[in-house]
Amino acid sequence: MIKDYSKNYNNLTKLMSELATKLPETMKGFNELHKASISDGILPSKTKELIALGIAITVRCDGCIAFHVHDALKAGASSEEIMETISVAILMGGGPALVYGCQAMEALEQFIVLEQ
Repeated sequence: MIKDYSKNYNNLTKLMSELATKLPETMKGFNELHKASISDGILPSKTKELIALGIAITVRCDGCIAFHVHDALKAGASSEEIMETISVAILMGGGPALVYGCQAMEALEQFIVLEQ
């Protein structure tokens, strides 16, 4: 099941930039929504990234997993917090979430290695 989540993250970042040139209003709206939703509020950004990761796992979105593992780490989430998020996602999403939870764990391990 080995996937290169760093490469996936970088490729999607590039593709989203390209999409922004073709759909500027759509991407502007999405980026504003993302910023408003993820920025610190009552819930800190780290918590919001962990919630987004749990949702990404349950809806089985590879690219979302790459982004939210990466961004959760950048927001200060620990490996243990990410693993606990995976656990809750498995509870809510059952067997399919278990498979994508394994992929999120794999992404976490890859991003941790890159940070060292």
